[in-house]
Amino acid sequence: MSNTPVDNSRRRFLTIATSVIGGVGVAGAAVPFIASWNPSAKAKAAGADIKVDISKIEPGQLIRVEWRSKPVWIVRRTPEILAELAKDEDMLKDPNSEEDQQPEFARSRYRSLKEEYLVLVGICTHLGCSPQYLNDGQFEEIVEGVPDGFFCPCHGSRFDLAGRVFDGSPAPTNLVVPPYYYIDDNTILIGSEEGAA
Repeated sequence: MSNTPVDNSRRRFLTIATSVIGGVGVAGAAVPFIASWNPSAKAKAAGADIKVDISKIEPGQLIRVEWRSKPVWIVRRTPEILAELAKDEDMLKDPNSEEDQQPEFARSRYRSLKEEYLVLVGICTHLGCSPQYLNDGQFEEIVEGVPDGFFCPCHGSRFDLAGRVFDGSPAPTNLVVPPYYYIDDNTILIGSEEGAA
């Protein structure tokens, strides 16, 4: 055993220095670990609302956009198309959209905030296929007397141009109307309803 005096100041310095270096190492390892808990940019974008410019959509035209990895259709309906919607209601499963699957504003004949523009998730409510848009009389080959609509060739589901399902179709419910609102006359925000927090 040595009788050399103990240098307490040196011991204290080494203890503090070791503690500081260890703390920096723990913080350095924790930052990337904690950062990995945040959603990726791709995940944020997948759930984000999207803005759509509708100013260039021609009457009768359908455009497709992607929202939350789903196809969303926007159709600019003509006055003739709107008039046809009242004529086929006796052939529909849910003409008043009473099934609880869409925003409250969609519980009407037109299923839209503005009658002229229809906004739908373009996925069949039967097995998730994507129906075709048939216009200019093409749909009459599928449903007699109805010139325009959506037809799912996979299993034969038929929908009018409000996305309402026809009786006899395998699809149990109308096509889904996503939440959306108008930012201005030419821009729709899909993903939120106006005033929703």
